Amino acid sequence: MSTATDPVPLATSAAEPVSTAKSLGRLRSLDAYRGFVMLLMASEGFGITRVAKHFKESPVWQQLAYQTDHVQWVGCSLWDLIQPSFMFMVGVALAFSIASRVAKGQSFTRMLLHAAFRALALVWLGIFLRSVSHIQTNFTFEDVLTQIGLGYVFLFLLVWTKPRTQAIVAFGILIAYWAAFAAWTVPPAGFDYASVGANGGLYLQGFAAHWGKNTNIAAAFDRWFLNLFPRLEEFKYNGGGYLTLSFIPSLATMIFGLLAGQLLRSSRPAGLKVAILVLAGLLCLGAGWALDAFGVCPIVKRIWTPSWVIFAGGWTCLLLAAFYAAIDLTGWTRWAFPLIVVGTNSIAMYCMAHLFDSFIRRSFTTHFGPHVFRFPAAEFEPITASAVTLIVLWLLCLWLYRKRVFIRI
Repeated sequence: MSTATDPVPLATSAAEPVSTAKSLGRLRSLDAYRGFVMLLMASEGFGITRVAKHFKESPVWQQLAYQTDHVQWVGCSLWDLIQPSFMFMVGVALAFSIASRVAKGQSFTRMLLHAAFRALALVWLGIFLRSVSHIQTNFTFEDVLTQIGLGYVFLFLLVWTKPRTQAIVAFGILIAYWAAFAAWTVPPAGFDYASVGANGGLYLQGFAAHWGKNTNIAAAFDRWFLNLFPRLEEFKYNGGGYLTLSFIPSLATMIFGLLAGQLLRSSRPAGLKVAILVLAGLLCLGAGWALDAFGVCPIVKRIWTPSWVIFAGGWTCLLLAAFYAAIDLTGWTRWAFPLIVVGTNSIAMYCMAHLFDSFIRRSFTTHFGPHVFRFPAAEFEPITASAVTLIVLWLLCLWLYRKRVFIRI
């Protein structure tokens, strides 16, 4: 598909695009998947990690706690899949968005300017939300919005290339990023890991030490880069080990999403699309696990290691396949309505979850007493408070949905 203003034909996944409203419109399964991820994010894990402290002898509660919190360093939990899912879906959505804009006759220049504006808006929105509890602007670039913004224009430009080129770029990024970390000098013997927040056994040994917490090449970059901005005190390290340069391998995550989106837009049978996504997901899971198991590169979400990109890419492919099969393949969407309400207004939900969470909880305790959330017992208060807050946030999204108000950048 192309117009006179397109520099090259819009790439598809080795098949001609279906010229129907469905192929150019919204993908309901993608809205549902996005809504599922946003609800997970807004729930803040339902406070399960705090509740689990009261049930230390229960393997069920301990497993729930593990899955609803970020892994400290190496490994993967359900909670760790929120950000890669969100970034993966950016790529999927872009395949549909650009096709729709091309069909409307928009020029490449106009779309490029929109992509640049969106990138800047996402970066600044991320900085704004991270600055809410600070007394001055908190210039930080490791959250999901700024990470998407930093790589978005590059992703847009890749839309106009062939899928093979996109795949080569994605894996080229991962190989180069791996090489940069592997070439960086590891801490010497006797290094004070507490000085970079890596005490408590969070540092790695052997070849894996190249991907240690705050002792890697990207952490060194941040100690220079982030101190270029106004700060109350010198930036020394990120407490969670998160990095600005993670947007580079994150771009590969978005490219994987772009490839998946182009597959879903193709004229292949729906069942074959699901099969391809499942096969790709399983291959990525196996490859990511092998890279970690054989000591090539540890799976670390916090610094977006190449093995993590591939491993998480496997899960995102499988999740997308599941939602696509359950909704677009069957045509049954009613069950997904609660998810779609949120998925069509993901930016609004993201902002409300960051800005209104404390206000909602304080309002309930103000009007219904300090113990309003202590149901069914005091130890379950975090779950009740999180559930009530999530319901209020969902109702706000429902109101926006009914009013047909969709906040987009």
